[in-house]
Amino acid sequence: MQRLITRSTVIAGLCAVGLAGSTLSAQADDKTLEAAGGQFARKEITAGASQEIRFSGGAKANGPRGGGNLRVGGGDWSPPPCWYAPTYTPKQLKKKVADSPYSLTGRAPDNGRKKQEIDESIRDRYTSGEYKDFNLKKQDEGTFWAAVPNPNEKDAAKRESCTDLPFWVKKGERPTRPDAISPKILAGLAYEAIRVPDTRVELNPKQRQTVNLPTWAWLDKGTFTPLSVTASVDLGAGEEISATTTAKPDTLRLQPGTDDATLHPASGECPRNSKGGIGTPYTKGNAKNTPPCGVTYQRATHDNGTYPLKATLSWKASWHGTDDTGATLPDGEFGTQRNITVHEVQSIN
Repeated sequence: MQRLITRSTVIAGLCAVGLAGSTLSAQADDKTLEAAGGQFARKEITAGASQEIRFSGGAKANGPRGGGNLRVGGGDWSPPPCWYAPTYTPKQLKKKVADSPYSLTGRAPDNGRKKQEIDESIRDRYTSGEYKDFNLKKQDEGTFWAAVPNPNEKDAAKRESCTDLPFWVKKGERPTRPDAISPKILAGLAYEAIRVPDTRVELNPKQRQTVNLPTWAWLDKGTFTPLSVTASVDLGAGEEISATTTAKPDTLRLQPGTDDATLHPASGECPRNSKGGIGTPYTKGNAKNTPPCGVTYQRATHDNGTYPLKATLSWKASWHGTDDTGATLPDGEFGTQRNITVHEVQSIN
């Protein structure tokens, strides 16, 4: 019998169609949906065996319309695009192969003999090849694990890059492969779900700024606090794994929107202070003093023009999971832009 020759096409069909009634989905309360931005409530993750990835946690994100998800720059890290998880019992996989042969290839029914060869190679794998009659005699001993695409991954090629056909895993055991569902993968999904507040800095003066007079900037430490989301999944046989990812506000970066400005400090990066805040709230009498965090504009805006002041807050991230696992994650960031008007003080000689 000819071996399988187009695994990526086959597994795409397996993932896309799934078995009716068998899904890996997210369930969350209102606070969790606020933390996760609601995306897991809207998209179902196809898998099976009644397994569910559950998300829990809260966020002070100025309500469900404020803020957003963290962005990791540099291309060094991204959420897992797909993974392998418990999906089919032997009976479920046999039914799928019997009832939905076209879904196994992802091809149209009229693509000729090539599709016939692919279908036959799949049947051979689970009937008389690597597995005998879909392991029905071992149905109480394990589960078939299959690829699960991350519905939030926009790149279809990445989303469908887990191309192995379903494979058998005994109860109480876990695959050693790095792309099998694990606390580390759950940590990445939890990181993807964290929603942070708008990085809207407090300014003094609040409205129009004045040329050559410093503008004080700071963040309300009551709003910008550590945020955590936990992702967990039941693997069956009484085994659950989970990971909690925590993001902590770290450094505020100011970009004044014009070269005619002086940043305080000169780097434009305002670190967290000993009291847990960033920057210092303005107090009366400090108008001409140099703020620990802020900007001094040197040229006025004219003709109803504005400067786009951008404030970007970086967040330190780490995770801790079952089996006493854990590690740091790349810093994430979220920025907000606001338009600034700067005027000149007119004097009469």
